[in-house]
Amino acid sequence: MPRVHVGSLSITGDFRSNNEDRFSVDPDGRFFLVADGMGGQSAGEQASEMAIELIVKQLVAQLDFDESSQETVIETIDTIVAFANTEIIALAQLEPRFHNMGTTLVFVVAAAGQFYAGGIGDSRVYRLRNGDFEQLTTDHSLTQALVDAQTISPEEAVTHRYRNVLYRYLGSKEGGEGTSPAVFEPATGDRYLLCTDGVTDGVDDLTLEGLLAVGDDPQPIAAAVVEAAVEGGSKDNITAVILLLE
Repeated sequence: MPRVHVGSLSITGDFRSNNEDRFSVDPDGRFFLVADGMGGQSAGEQASEMAIELIVKQLVAQLDFDESSQETVIETIDTIVAFANTEIIALAQLEPRFHNMGTTLVFVVAAAGQFYAGGIGDSRVYRLRNGDFEQLTTDHSLTQALVDAQTISPEEAVTHRYRNVLYRYLGSKEGGEGTSPAVFEPATGDRYLLCTDGVTDGVDDLTLEGLLAVGDDPQPIAAAVVEAAVEGGSKDNITAVILLLE
């Protein structure tokens, strides 16, 4: 398994009073998570915090990172994410101030020599490999559904009024229906970006590819991605986690 070097940055941004994004980087390089909370007042923070805490705890407790089969890894991840979804829904029903809370989630999990990249919502995982820049996750947004149905073009989706409206997220009844991870062997030289839509609202894919390609220290790359999102006019919290494999 190649060695993973990590850089990360999360900021509130210029248009928000609080940061509802959360992320987790496993010091042993087994998993990397990013969540973007939503809901009024502190509800978004509560949802993203809960998702990260519960999923980290359950991954460490339940997943054998050394021996598990592909089927077992996916099944375990999906069970854990469904559990977090149920807990978020339960708290939202119990506590009036968290009534509409929810969160996105994306992850990269390293287990038994393979990488698993998946998620729920519209946060994203990208990979740059041998000059090929690819989004590894699918947005669970209304605009993506319209693109999939060929009702609108990918170009129209960029500025579509429903681009931030999600039909699946943690805290929704559809949030436990599986994370559909892409599964592949990691390779030396691979570069990954895990990010919230605060990044992609301000930076297009071509610019992200260029930023991800420059330099060998992941922390300045994370800072450059966040700065580009601010300069691009992003109105959300902005979080970027960079993985460089050597």
